[in-house]
Amino acid sequence: MAHTKNDDSSFWRRADDSLIRYSGGGSFIRRIIERAEGVYLYDADGKPILDFTSGQEHELNPRSFKPRAGFVAPAASRQPGPPFLGNALAPRGGPCVQVEQYTSSGSRQSPASLNGWRIQRMRSPHRKIVYRQVRDSLSNSWHGVTFGSASMTFQTTRKGYGPAAAGSLVLPAPNGYRSPFRNPDGTHDWKKELDYGFSLIDAQSVGSLAAVIVEPILSSGGVIVLPPGYLRRLKEHCEARDMLLIVDEAQTGVGRTGKNFAFEHDGVVPDILTLSKTLGAGLPLSAVITSNKIEEAVHSKGFSFFTTHVSDPLPAAVGLRVLEVLERDNLAARAEALGQRFRAFLLGLQAQYECIGDVRGMGLMQGMEIVRDRTTKEPDEVLATALADRMLELGLSANVLRIPGTGSSFRMAPPLTITQDELDSGLAIIAEAFRSTKGANKALAVGTRD
Repeated sequence: MAHTKNDDSSFWRRADDSLIRYSGGGSFIRRIIERAEGVYLYDADGKPILDFTSGQEHELNPRSFKPRAGFVAPAASRQPGPPFLGNALAPRGGPCVQVEQYTSSGSRQSPASLNGWRIQRMRSPHRKIVYRQVRDSLSNSWHGVTFGSASMTFQTTRKGYGPAAAGSLVLPAPNGYRSPFRNPDGTHDWKKELDYGFSLIDAQSVGSLAAVIVEPILSSGGVIVLPPGYLRRLKEHCEARDMLLIVDEAQTGVGRTGKNFAFEHDGVVPDILTLSKTLGAGLPLSAVITSNKIEEAVHSKGFSFFTTHVSDPLPAAVGLRVLEVLERDNLAARAEALGQRFRAFLLGLQAQYECIGDVRGMGLMQGMEIVRDRTTKEPDEVLATALADRMLELGLSANVLRIPGTGSSFRMAPPLTITQDELDSGLAIIAEAFRSTKGANKALAVGTRD
């Protein structure tokens, strides 16, 4: 194999010596990314790589944003300036989207972390917050890496860091592929599962429950989609216990699922909404959004949240531009249409290859789980990694997870601005990877059924 610039030993030696490795997935992928344009990354050899993993990085180019004349970012948190994201979000999100606070990273936007966590704790200082966890480590929640957000992130990455924050309770996540809760006809009985989860919560509670935080799609947990009606049922449980419903749309918000926000699919309005990733189109930007009533309640108690870049107008202006493009180009409808095309392709692929155990997703967030055997549903992280490596070799970045415990599940989220031709190019690469990867190319026998 010819030597390439990506094989630069001095570069990788400096990287290994200087950078802390993360995600529990071993060393860095040996591909040097030098630039990005549109939906493509370009490595050190100039090879284009179609990006199905960023979900947000190349939808817009923040560097092309030109602030108005005299635009100045404030030097202190108590000196915010326009624009205000909440004004633009309000028509999209419903009555909960009234007041906001925005910061510079996804973990900070997590309601169990610095900001939203502090809101719910000040509202009910002696109450507990309920998080969602699955029985299977392949389908678990992810809300961030700060102490608070990591305490409600239920993945194998929890191990080795000592005790988590106190007051954390869990509900079973509705993983229809693996859940033991079944109707007589074998379909997933998610209502019984959710009700059972709350019966356990009630048994542990001393009457001080504060909030539930939920991702509409457990993206990093394997692209587990909440069943239709789940959020409505969850909201009923919250109201019966005077709890807040917090919806974490860091990965599903701003058009990703075919609607502006994923909670709209269920017609439910959360008490607190959190956003990041696509909101900044690659610029670090996040927002915590709630109602005037909740804001007034915590403000009256002396709510405090200061960071260097809280409520800065520059990233907010970029966020407003993102929302303008979302509306102008009808990107949510595009995500719905292309998502259906993406899903149909994956289902067709599943009909050919028995290593694909499940296909799931919504809009332009699609996933597939690679298994050793469809009957036992044993996950196959080795084969999934081999497939991802082959796709990268062919020019497609298609699996961002690669975390022990979830590495058998592909999480694919192309930029919302991707064209149908670009999507089809990526799908062709996925098909070729299955044809040419040892262990994956075992096709189903004619007439075989699950």
